[in-house]
Amino acid sequence: MNKNNFKIVARDQSSKARTGILETAHGPVETPVFMPVASQGTVKALTHAMLEELGVGIILVNAYHLFLRPGVELVEKMGGLHRFISWPGAILSDSGGFQVYSLSPLVKVSEEGVQFSSHLDGKKIFLTPEEAVRIQIKLGTDIMMCLDYFPPFPYTEEQVARSVELTSRWARRCREEFDHLQPATQLWGITQG
Repeated sequence: MNKNNFKIVARDQSSKARTGILETAHGPVETPVFMPVASQGTVKALTHAMLEELGVGIILVNAYHLFLRPGVELVEKMGGLHRFISWPGAILSDSGGFQVYSLSPLVKVSEEGVQFSSHLDGKKIFLTPEEAVRIQIKLGTDIMMCLDYFPPFPYTEEQVARSVELTSRWARRCREEFDHLQPATQLWGITQG
């Protein structure tokens, strides 16, 4: 995303709060924004028409869950996640980092990435920061998150510091992979500066 994709609309000088508009390939998103969770591509118990009636312009999906099923190759073959789920608005994809926390008994974290045991069938999955970017590009989402790691509560200050350092290194690797794959991202109308 380049700096021209985000415009500040108003500021509060006393608190430094701001509102803005983020331009995506699938329409503008006013910030701050509430993103309904659609982990596997749908917001449970609500239709897309209901979401649109509520003024929802962006949903949050989970790359880890979509990777497991229906699979990113199928989503890519169908023209990307927007077409696959018939969602006209913007989509933000979580990298799978939350599953490092939520599936903690099934996870091993290292400098290279995260080894998961699938919660569906126990199959071993190794997710690197680079693979998290490739998965999200195949999904065709508007906003991608880097692979991140945060320790479970209760945690020490030292554990938090280590997780921030690891996440920062992973974020650099995610950005390098995104920059390397930039021509492929043009298929989805994503701009990057």
